[in-house]
Amino acid sequence: MMFSTTLARLARLCSILGGLLMTALMLMTCYSLIGRNVFDTALIGDFELTGIGSGAAIAFFMPLCQFKRDNIIVDFFTANRSAAFNHKLDRFGDLLMTVIFFLLSWRCALAAVNAKETMGASMLLGFPDWIVFTSMSIPFGLTTVIAAMQTLSKFNPEEASA
Repeated sequence: MMFSTTLARLARLCSILGGLLMTALMLMTCYSLIGRNVFDTALIGDFELTGIGSGAAIAFFMPLCQFKRDNIIVDFFTANRSAAFNHKLDRFGDLLMTVIFFLLSWRCALAAVNAKETMGASMLLGFPDWIVFTSMSIPFGLTTVIAAMQTLSKFNPEEASA
């Protein structure tokens, strides 16, 4: 696939960022639970940060998931079909992923602009919403590019099955 090394590196970088974010959320949750149950002090806004961080982390994991084609595939109905049919179905699935992630990226970008203009923020901490939407729009955009490249790659079913 053209640009596959660059796309692979960017997808891995996104995945590493998602992993670091999930690790930070786990440490924050442990700190909050220990503080709440042992020292009777609460970490204000931990639910907000968990929701914000989890959404962003999921977005960061999507480029590598798409790059490796590790999405869930149910092949119950296609197991007995020809390789050419399955190849065409895979290309159609890649096209659908391209459209879906383009729409997600586009809508997150518009939401980021709107949140920046209206100064939208979370309830307890006042964490700016535009940062959340931007952090989701960028990896969704990368996933769009990866899915589009996969849609356009290997049009020959014989090459795909080899």
